[in-house]
Amino acid sequence: MTKINQFSKYANEYKNHNIIQQIAAKSLIRELKSKPKRILELGIGSGQVYNNIDWEYDFYKGIDASKQMCELHPKSSKDEIVCLDFDSQEFYENIKNDKFDIVLSSSALQWSKDLSKVIEKLKDISNEINACLFTSNTFKTIQEISNTRSPILTLDSIKEAFDKHFVCEYEIYQYKLEFENKKELFDYIKKSGVSGENSLDFKTAKKLYKEYPLNYLEFEVIFVKTVSKV
Repeated sequence: MTKINQFSKYANEYKNHNIIQQIAAKSLIRELKSKPKRILELGIGSGQVYNNIDWEYDFYKGIDASKQMCELHPKSSKDEIVCLDFDSQEFYENIKNDKFDIVLSSSALQWSKDLSKVIEKLKDISNEINACLFTSNTFKTIQEISNTRSPILTLDSIKEAFDKHFVCEYEIYQYKLEFENKKELFDYIKKSGVSGENSLDFKTAKKLYKEYPLNYLEFEVIFVKTVSKV
């Protein structure tokens, strides 16, 4: 397991509130060891992973719980976009007769209510999963000051879920995204989609704005490559 620190400054791109997600998606595709022909992606968003696929494939299936994202996602005649929650029984029924060369997922599986079960189902339809997930150490200092708990999965729980079903390789990336002022920093938190639906009450938000000591936000992302089935 490798830990890597990266410090990023994107002063001219703050209008784009999924910068780290885009970096993660590009890295996920860049590190693939093969050019799979049959691809399943979970949590497709607006196409961050898809837009980095630069080889000829036979079939791509994209899953997302958001109808809006499914409508935004680019598609071709070789693609199938399905609006489903990957934690749902409907999803399991939808994929149970499929076979894929690889399952991809970027910045999505950390929201699973039962990650181990999702991976167990994926194990039946593919020998390979490549995924990146935010961990609960994202916005760590914010959680400490506001005495709140992250809504996303911990690093240990993510590894535990994968290790039940696959032998895996892991890389942990610590990203720091720098901002020119606190207003831009806190606007990014609201709009990035990393903190989920959790919102702070006015008193806590005011305390946080006053006491937050950093000019950057912290993100932790785990990259998972399955090697073989357990």
